[in-house]
Formats: sequence, structure tokens, C-alpha cells
Amino acid sequence: MTTAWMVLALGEAREHAGNDGYDDNPAEHYSWDSTVQNHARPAVGDVIALWDKAGLIGVSVIEAIDTGTAQKTLYSCPSCGKADIKRRLRDKPSYRCGQCRHLFDDPATQTRTVTTYTSRHAKAWMDGRGLLSAAEVRALCDSPKSQLSMRPARWEKLRDALLATEEGDAANDLEPGSWSEVPGGHKVTTVRVRVGQDAFRKNLLKEHGETCAFTGPAPAAALEAAHLYSYAESGEHHEWGGLLFRRDVHTLFDRGQLAVSPDSGLIDVADQLHAYPVYAQLHGRRTAVELRPEHLVWLAAHWRIHRTDA
Repeated sequence: MTTAWMVLALGEAREHAGNDGYDDNPAEHYSWDSTVQNHARPAVGDVIALWDKAGLIGVSVIEAIDTGTAQKTLYSCPSCGKADIKRRLRDKPSYRCGQCRHLFDDPATQTRTVTTYTSRHAKAWMDGRGLLSAAEVRALCDSPKSQLSMRPARWEKLRDALLATEEGDAANDLEPGSWSEVPGGHKVTTVRVRVGQDAFRKNLLKEHGETCAFTGPAPAAALEAAHLYSYAESGEHHEWGGLLFRRDVHTLFDRGQLAVSPDSGLIDVADQLHAYPVYAQLHGRRTAVELRPEHLVWLAAHWRIHRTDA
């Protein structure tokens, strides 16, 4: 099971005033240090989900963690010495201690040498604004009532919650009061199964690792084996005829909204996707995996089918 880390990125909106905060750019990196509980536990390959008081900011996969040392100024209550102090934005004195309730204008300070950590996760970043509320994010943590800024969770629970938001999108388009009953239950049906699909996917994972061909590192559970041609027509798994894509990327590739230009070998994003930063940033980028000549043949055919007017 893949570990996910729910990390608070409050910036200037944070209430806790025990330190000067951290330099974060949610779509690219997240910073913390050895004063933070769980500081040494996140690892390369873990999922990282950033959130604030409004809700989920976005999700990615940690591709690297930079470490170093720094001098850090810590602030505490001058009465009891605890760091649980909060700024009072409108009232005076300017600070209140959460432990002894003491009010004061100037906190006590001390300088400490700390180990610093910065995650790098730009390649697989997926914007999550508006998908999950802060309460929904907290509920996904292993300890929902935890007050820690870095909280462990299971990727599978986060993934299922995000997939559930896709199912709810259609309901959001309805006017209040217009909801109609949806029949439930189960039925027996006959489906056509792609024989050999599991083996095809295992070969791609062995070849490329846990990497979406367009966006970069991603948990294996989030990756699908995509054929670069119409499997429905051929029914064959051609060697070098597939790549691993995230589910959303796979869908958009099949629709021709994401493609690879046969002239430049770069990712081409259709105009209608440029309104979405998570996809617009892929335009003109090289693929995250090295393409073989066989891949390029299939991708050129895909381009001709979907971009005849390009």
C-alpha cells in the first residue's frame, strides 16, 4: 500500500506563530524541518497532498527530497515557555498563549540548528482546488483528529475520494431540487474482457517503472496500460505499442486531446485543454519516458487520426 502525506500549506494564513513558517510553492515543492513531527518519515515515491483551510490544493508524488541545515528562530510564550502561541489580528496585546492563556506583545525567542527538508514534486502535480473540503481531507488522515501539519494517510483512500468527485460532477450541474431518483441494486451482464491486459501492463511497468509517460512519476495504482492504437480493432498487444498513462491522461489521449507531434516529438495539448493549468503545462514538453522508434510510429498514426487539421 502506498503512503500518502497530508501536509498543511497555510502560508501567511496560518494562526500558529511559533516559527516564521516555510517557503512553499504547492505545485513544485513543500518545505519543513526537524521541529515538525513525522519530519523524517516521508520518502521518495510517497504521495503528497497539500491542503489549507479551504480544502485540497493538489496532489503529487515525491520525486526527490532535498535536505540541509539551517538556523531557525523559534517563538514561545514568555510566561510558560510553550510554543503554542497565536497572533491576534485585531486585538491587543498581539499574542495569546494556547496553554496558559497569557496575553503579550513580544514572544520569547531562541535560535536552534535544524535539519531542513524540501520535497520536489512538480512532474506529477495535479491541481485539486474545489475537489475536497478541509473537513474531507482531515477525515482521510489515519488520525482524523490530529493537529499535526504532516499527517499520514493511505493513498487508496485519497484516490477513491478523488474518483468519487468525478461521479459527483454531473449532480453539481443540476438545479437545487431537481434531483431525480437513481435506481440502485445490481444486475448480471456479459462484458468483453481484454485477454492479456494484465501481462501487457506488467511489461510496461517493468520497462518504464511507475511513470506516466506524459506527466512523470505516479503510484502504480494510478497508472493504466494505454495502447497507442485501437486495440478494439486489432485485438493484439504489439510490442512497444503501449505506454503507461494516468487515468485522466489516458482518457484525453484516447480522445486525441493529448498527442505527440511527429515533427518535434513533443507533447501537444489541444486548445480546449489550455484552460486547465495541469494540462496546459504539458504543451511543448518532452515525454517523461524515452520513446523508441516503434513508439513514434504508433504515435504518428495517432496524430494523423486525431490532428488531421493540425
